[in-house]
Amino acid sequence: MHTPFDLVLFDLDGTLVETAPEICDAVNDTLRRFDLPGATLAQVAAWIGHGTRELLIQALAQASGTDVATVRASGTLPLIAAEFDRHYAARCGTRSQPYPHVVDTLHTLRAQGVKLAVVTNKEGVYTRRVLDAHSLTPLFDRVVSGDSLPTKKPDPAGAQRCMAELGVPADRTLFVGDSSIDAATARNAGVRVWLLPYGYNMGKPVSACGPDRVIADLRALLSPTPLPV
Repeated sequence: MHTPFDLVLFDLDGTLVETAPEICDAVNDTLRRFDLPGATLAQVAAWIGHGTRELLIQALAQASGTDVATVRASGTLPLIAAEFDRHYAARCGTRSQPYPHVVDTLHTLRAQGVKLAVVTNKEGVYTRRVLDAHSLTPLFDRVVSGDSLPTKKPDPAGAQRCMAELGVPADRTLFVGDSSIDAATARNAGVRVWLLPYGYNMGKPVSACGPDRVIADLRALLSPTPLPV
């Protein structure tokens, strides 16, 4: 069965790869270094979506009992961010794993001639590390990270760049993600959006995001009818 899409755009964290455990490790490595209380896995998962720098700011605000604006304006943030970068570089790929059916589905889509891209808010260095750690890099025609362009999701620029460079119109493009950020990105780009319920939607049900479909896993891309969630 051939998919009705010529291009599928994928979010990364919470959609293709479960990354929260190793991000949580890096966050807590950093917090311990500055004698701050640690974060739980559930907290870190709820902060995923806007890039690792914003996630770190959320963690620091939580640990220090202050607000994100104060943390963002702090003169010590660059020092703490550099420490986090060091820890996350070491942690990338250590406790993340592709979700079930991701790898097989991506290979099948490529065999059918579907073009594949990643559009993520994760910084490029970490995007590459995660994709490389799980041998996913060769499966994608394009990768747009959170620092690839002047704007990031939900701005549609990343999705639009992929469509333009790969020569696929919006009506033949699908966005697959796990959050309200992905839903908004797809709407802003004028493409359909399917959301997965197992990722990191800030602790809220993805059905509330108004996607075209909620799918149980990526096998739905190869199926004519929705799989049960």
